[in-house]
Amino acid sequence: MSGARAEAVARAAEALVGTPFRLHGRDPRWGLDCIGLVASALEGAGLQAEPPSGYGLRNHAIDDPDQQARRSALRPVEGAPMVGDVLLVRPGPAQVHLLVCARGDGFIHAHAGLRRVVAMPGPLPWPVLRHWRPIEEDR
Repeated sequence: MSGARAEAVARAAEALVGTPFRLHGRDPRWGLDCIGLVASALEGAGLQAEPPSGYGLRNHAIDDPDQQARRSALRPVEGAPMVGDVLLVRPGPAQVHLLVCARGDGFIHAHAGLRRVVAMPGPLPWPVLRHWRPIEEDR
């Protein structure tokens, strides 16, 4: 069962469907890439995001992705993706990509080829490299 913050992350990501794609985009008014999508969804859920910069459209690897995720209130998890989770996948041999798990067993991501943020049904067609979940409120 997902928590309130995770649900909020999913709702915020779903609200961004249709936003234009823009490499290094961080503002939904001008466009988002996959990192901007995740940062905007986290911020829309009241979390502080610290997205990395200085990357290209094609990347073989990311330096310490778990540390970068922790800076944005995400914790590593295993198992089946749940609503609001963030996944790092490998869609191609020289590319990594971030998605947000949506409600209804789908995913939200910034699609460079379609030039916009889209919703896609599961299951994922790509291998999952990392899996994170938003840290819930202090109890």
